Amino acid sequence: MAEQTTPPGGTGAAGALASGPPGRSAEARPDKPDAAVVRDALGVGIAVGLSGFAFGVTSAGSGLSLLQTCVLSLLVFTGASQFALVGALAAGGNPYTAAAGAFFLGVRNAFYGLRLSQLLALPRAVRPFAAHWVIDETTAVTLPQPTRRAARIGFTVTGLTLYVLWNLTTLVGALGAEALGDTDVWGLDAASPAVFLALLAPMLKSTIERVTAGLAVLLALTLLPVLPAGVPVLLSALAAPVVLFLMGRTKRGPEAEDGAAARQRKTAQQEKEERRP
Repeated sequence: MAEQTTPPGGTGAAGALASGPPGRSAEARPDKPDAAVVRDALGVGIAVGLSGFAFGVTSAGSGLSLLQTCVLSLLVFTGASQFALVGALAAGGNPYTAAAGAFFLGVRNAFYGLRLSQLLALPRAVRPFAAHWVIDETTAVTLPQPTRRAARIGFTVTGLTLYVLWNLTTLVGALGAEALGDTDVWGLDAASPAVFLALLAPMLKSTIERVTAGLAVLLALTLLPVLPAGVPVLLSALAAPVVLFLMGRTKRGPEAEDGAAARQRKTAQQEKEERRP
């Protein structure tokens, strides 16, 4: 995370971040009570943290040991990537392909970190620990906060609550997997994707974002029956460059037409001038 050099109350970008997200006036950024921030953060942390039970059950059902399951939650700690990994392994996918799919899903957290590093401006000693908590849920809670103080509280409470609960429920789920029997019957592997979609959907505000997400889903579902487990997730990432390419061509079309019309007008004007005595 980038180091903050300007005092929170100062001018420039740092001062703007201290008072709230860019693009809003001071009047539009009323202070939010700390209790309200904590309440919202706890709501997200508890709701999502409990789904660690589903991961523990799914991981144990895919053949991972209790130790492997718990280490995944402790060190990886990004639910979608963890589910992608154990899901691909359970479906008989290649371990390297499964790991690659999980890795590329986790890369999104690096982009979250670029934004949160400026917004939170945490001390250098704290950043390595905070980076471990840069996930979908902490980002979703942190970004809407009106002030830096509220953003830090939201990030910390969400991250701590979710990390503790996720790891505890992972342990409980892995221990209870044998008692549940066939884990596929319970459909618990759908818990984390459902939570992820619930958090993601409100963030898809522009047409480009919605089209990209829709195309990625279509690619994954189309390729799922014909490719090894884990590969459709990797290839669905192609939706982003495809949409950007098509949008670029769409924009260049009117520009090219305008340019051709301008050239025609210029040529006609030159011909008129040449015919003048």
